[in-house]
Amino acid sequence: MTTLENRSNTALVVIDVQNGVVKAAQERDAVVANIAGLVDKARREQVPVVWVQHSDEPLARGSDDWRIVPELAPDDAEPLVEKNYGDAFEGTSLETVLSGLGVGRLIVAGAQTDACVRSTLHGAFARGYDATLVSDAHTTEDHTAWGHPRRARSSPTRTCTGPTRRPQGGRPGRSRPRTSTSAARPDPCATPVGRPRDGTGPLLGSAASLASTG
Repeated sequence: MTTLENRSNTALVVIDVQNGVVKAAQERDAVVANIAGLVDKARREQVPVVWVQHSDEPLARGSDDWRIVPELAPDDAEPLVEKNYGDAFEGTSLETVLSGLGVGRLIVAGAQTDACVRSTLHGAFARGYDATLVSDAHTTEDHTAWGHPRRARSSPTRTCTGPTRRPQGGRPGRSRPRTSTSAARPDPCATPVGRPRDGTGPLLGSAASLASTG
């Protein structure tokens, strides 16, 4: 449950689903299709959709790699937050946008799971948001070259194994022992997706289940 006062609304936050970010992502087409379904569902239920778009040296602003994938089309009326760091709250207008919408609960989808998605989830928790990562609407690249185990074909599209991947721009991260935060904030990648803990708000789940309801 959010600890933010007078922030009872929910928003869908779509992180970095850009050509250059997902071109080598695992199960890219399926994940993008699931995100598109989430966006359609949110619009039908008048849940705000907030888009996040990263730029740095490999993702130069205005380049084809920087652009959001063609399967997704942000509406002109939907907020688009540009960022330069992994955490979408860092040095951006995201907090101002969400505050203006009265949002205290985030439904998160996008890429890459172990980089900007994870950084933004932790940024949200640190700021008092309730955040849920949709199980089949996030992805990342194959990181076996950096020591990650090779995933089985049947395993979910997710990588939440820790900071073993190469740096992806932005400010150096700081880590804390898991024991300092786990009691207050469970790892979002290890938490099943379900109805918000207070039982209110739209039904959550996988992108497929969410898109099929209502």
